[in-house]
Amino acid sequence: MTTTHLEALHAAVSRLDAVWTDAEDAAGLDRAALIAANETLGTLNRVVTALQAEVAAGIAHESRAELGSESLAKQHGFRTAARLVAAVTGASAGDASRLVAVGAATAPRSDLLGAPLPAKYPAVQRALTDGSVSVAAAALIIALLDRVRLKIDSDRVQQAEALLVEKAPGLSLDEVRRLVTRAEAFLDPDGVAPREESARAQNSLTFYERDGRLRLDGDFDIESGAPIKAALEGYVTAVFAARAKTLDPNAPDADRRTIRQLQADALSSLCAHALGCDDDAPALAGATVIVRVNLDDLTTGTGYGTIDGIDQPISIGAIRRMAANGGIIPTVLNTDSDILDWGREKRLFTRTQRLALTERDGGCAMCTLPPSMTRAHHINWWNRDHGTTDLNNGILLCDNCHHRIHDNDWTIHIDGTSTTAHVWFIPPPHIDPTRTPRLGGTARYTLAA
Repeated sequence: MTTTHLEALHAAVSRLDAVWTDAEDAAGLDRAALIAANETLGTLNRVVTALQAEVAAGIAHESRAELGSESLAKQHGFRTAARLVAAVTGASAGDASRLVAVGAATAPRSDLLGAPLPAKYPAVQRALTDGSVSVAAAALIIALLDRVRLKIDSDRVQQAEALLVEKAPGLSLDEVRRLVTRAEAFLDPDGVAPREESARAQNSLTFYERDGRLRLDGDFDIESGAPIKAALEGYVTAVFAARAKTLDPNAPDADRRTIRQLQADALSSLCAHALGCDDDAPALAGATVIVRVNLDDLTTGTGYGTIDGIDQPISIGAIRRMAANGGIIPTVLNTDSDILDWGREKRLFTRTQRLALTERDGGCAMCTLPPSMTRAHHINWWNRDHGTTDLNNGILLCDNCHHRIHDNDWTIHIDGTSTTAHVWFIPPPHIDPTRTPRLGGTARYTLAA
């Protein structure tokens, strides 16, 4: 029997009631109950919003243009169904339109003779009904599938829908956007270059004085913006590395600049250096733009590549242009020219190994900070565990995640030995009694995985 939105709603409310027990408010819940309540409320919120989308689609159907004065929205004094929904729910017009669009794409249909048909996107519909995917995430997935369905066959659309729905649960909305961005390049690699041409035409940088300050407003395509991002992040990373060596971080003259202040200072320092060019460049912590591309794609001129620390894929043409510039390393995959496993012969991971780990982890394998803000760590420690300096014993982590893993007794498991292996984080029993592994690294956002 198929679960309905109402059944899922009642089940979620029952779970919340069981979690809350005798507490009058959230302040009376212990840690375990807080986590359980948060998870249950998340499910409840997703189910309620999915039910809103279903109702919104029904209102839109009863407000279609051919009904004229009999339109449900017009009878209630609104020009469109979205405006009616927005007024009643208190949502923005954009959010109401999204509810209508998602509801319509996941509602049952009928053919010209009235025979029932499945929803346009049945996998998304099931995920909405059971509360595993939010309406906002579903809207991103549906928009992607609508864009590519005229370019790929129906079987591939269904496979993509199933994979996206499988990967989306447990991801934040920003992470779903990253998943969708990479999925679009995978499903429609020929569309990467045309999208770049459109983006390049929108590049702009303006600056003006106001209130005694110079203000900048920039908007760059990925190819143009990648060196800027790498340079500014490199400066910030160098400052944080210097802070870590400070004997007394609480000293009156200690560096307490925020990241936003550091980025502003980085831009000023880099421009001042360019004007003076005295070969005394500001420290950038080895900042480099690393572009990754499959050897077959580079040879044939098809497909796409990626830039470390940036979600948006780029075309082969853009990769070739960037590779001709200084400070940019093109990393061609599927080659055997470097040793990636050193056993006990080397203690520190080499630059080549870091490039390979970045291909697998994408940055911090746990929290997704960019590669420039991570370090390569041994999973089995070099001294204590006699760990090896091999890819299947290495992982990229930021300092915060590194300490959090060790302080709270998390376990890391690498499934495989190549750069396409999966990284799993296994929580300790006091955090998750079932110790269910959580996927990390780029596999979270790679549709092909």
